[in-house]
Amino acid sequence: MSLANEEPNTAFCFMFQMQQLRLTRVLACSLLVSMIVTSLLARSSSGLVLGHSLNKRSFFEIQCKGVYDKSIFARLDRICEDCYNLFREPQLHSLCRKNCFTTDYFKGCLDVLLLQDEMEKYQTWIKQLHGAEPGV
Repeated sequence: MSLANEEPNTAFCFMFQMQQLRLTRVLACSLLVSMIVTSLLARSSSGLVLGHSLNKRSFFEIQCKGVYDKSIFARLDRICEDCYNLFREPQLHSLCRKNCFTTDYFKGCLDVLLLQDEMEKYQTWIKQLHGAEPGV
């Protein structure tokens, strides 16, 4: 009598455990998806471009004292981003942007990216953002 009663209980317990396992997997996947969506929404709503901010606050943080032009700021920042992507040196991006794109690192990035032919255009842009003669 006890053997007949144990088999249905064992089968029931096994089925119950399988359902719990499936439910746990579904919940884990749902949590993962919601975390990914949340992080993507947070990143896009915070004004981040390529992982860093191009807003007016960032403009002042790198000591720019001239006229803020988001388009020009983004173009100069892109040079620093490309330079970083070329060397993958962690500090290079911030050193390139330092003092409103007037460091030797920015000039070096222009050189390695073969952009020296457009130096006059970049100097004009930097002068507008920096508020003074760039010296690049």
